[in-house]
Amino acid sequence: MSRIILAPMEGLADNILRDCLTLVGGIDLCVTEFIRVTDQLLPERVFYRLCPELHTDSKTPAGVPVRVQLLGSHPQALGLNAQRALALGSAGVDLNFGCPAKTVNRSQGGAILLRDPARVGEIVATVREAIGPDAWLSAKMRLGYEDTSLAIDNAQAIAAAGANELVVHARTKVQGYRPPAHWHWIAHIRTAVSIPVIANGDIWQSRDYEQCRQVSGCDDVMLGRGIVWRPDLARSICQPQLAAYQWAQIQPLVLGFCERVAAQVPERFQGARVKQWLALLGRVYPEAATAFVNIKRLQSLPDIVTYLLASAVVPNVAAKQEG
Repeated sequence: MSRIILAPMEGLADNILRDCLTLVGGIDLCVTEFIRVTDQLLPERVFYRLCPELHTDSKTPAGVPVRVQLLGSHPQALGLNAQRALALGSAGVDLNFGCPAKTVNRSQGGAILLRDPARVGEIVATVREAIGPDAWLSAKMRLGYEDTSLAIDNAQAIAAAGANELVVHARTKVQGYRPPAHWHWIAHIRTAVSIPVIANGDIWQSRDYEQCRQVSGCDDVMLGRGIVWRPDLARSICQPQLAAYQWAQIQPLVLGFCERVAAQVPERFQGARVKQWLALLGRVYPEAATAFVNIKRLQSLPDIVTYLLASAVVPNVAAKQEG
């Protein structure tokens, strides 16, 4: 059975957004923003901060499992922190070999490791040894750093070292997020390894999902920015007979998002957190773009919520979720 996985998006897909998106439906698994590991075992509070779902059986309020992602280059430290993540209840461990951020790559984390497949394999093997043969271990990689010349080598190193599955973002680090995503490369990787491969990159609509699966040959797909812009994307893929969400269904999600932000985010950052999502929603929903223009100078979250409540009628949320 095919799965749809919510991508780990640093600075965006935190537990607040995970809560809202999984309530819409269609998502089978979430992966957290990365927990940065240096050379030591991190305290439990770091795991709980990035993955508060650990307090609730590693599931979102909608019941969707959440897997902790680790980023680093110290194999033994990653192994120790993987043990801790599992001990705290994470639904498996994911290793990050895909982050393109310069600050991360300068500290030998993320996509820069793809320059050295042997090192990638050593990290995966060490973590596998640390957590034992039965714990779930996945990894996420790009097609390479500068180019795709080591794509197969990296994927085979990850598989041979004991990962259960591999997510491939179909671009190199240098390509960043520029279109297109090279799904045909995922097909090459899939045929070169014996573990399941999950396709990621440039899935904005249901037809992109179908084309990605056809080209890559993958059963499972990971959604990133597409589902942040269009929160019902996974739902529309799983239940194409249902009408697409309009602003009347999106607005209650945004208000619920505001409630969670008010409860969890320091006051000085609350407005920026809401503006960030509204700006992205505005790429699909004109009402969100209008809302962003009208609130971008507002500083307090209560003022933003007041505007959102006054700008449109809030529908019956329960009735919409039943649909």
